[in-house]
Amino acid sequence: MKSRLLAAIVAAASLLAMTADVLAASNNPMDPEERLTGGNPIGRFFGFGSSSPVPRETVNFANASYKPGTIVISTKERRLYLIQDGGRALRYGIGVGRPGFAWSGVKTVTAKKEWPGWTPPSQMLKRRPDLPRYMPGGESNPLGARAMYLGSTLYRIHGSNEPETIGQAVSSGCFRMTNEDVTDLYERVRVGTTVIIKQD
Repeated sequence: MKSRLLAAIVAAASLLAMTADVLAASNNPMDPEERLTGGNPIGRFFGFGSSSPVPRETVNFANASYKPGTIVISTKERRLYLIQDGGRALRYGIGVGRPGFAWSGVKTVTAKKEWPGWTPPSQMLKRRPDLPRYMPGGESNPLGARAMYLGSTLYRIHGSNEPETIGQAVSSGCFRMTNEDVTDLYERVRVGTTVIIKQD
């Protein structure tokens, strides 16, 4: 009887702890994309150097309309291509905007920042008033190790501490990469680079 009572108490305590973790994750300022993280809030572990579930590779990309150095993003494929000479491209896995937040267009890289600070846009603060008004750059910052800013939009190509989200549609419109991949891309890209975002 005592053992069954003890087992029931332990089970109830475990259930309460799991519920608290999920609630904490849903209101965690490190979760700007409003995703539940299953008790593992963003920033608890820093993903620099973590392998992407979509390995970076060089692929054929024969399209004469794209000059070498151009970035082409396919939101449908959830891939980013950096066009190279000779009909080739470096292909990276990315996370893209969740339903209702996908977009397309032609932009340029207007700024590059290492360990960028993050100011949530007003639109996001309306959805998530619990978010901090500013977060300095660092290991817990949701923009990760590097960011490339796209035109005058609110959107960026940036790093992420959640490599498991690469290849997923989870963001509020930004394009996320592993910190390892975004650092590699950052070193290859200059301010003024053309970025073509396609949904087909």
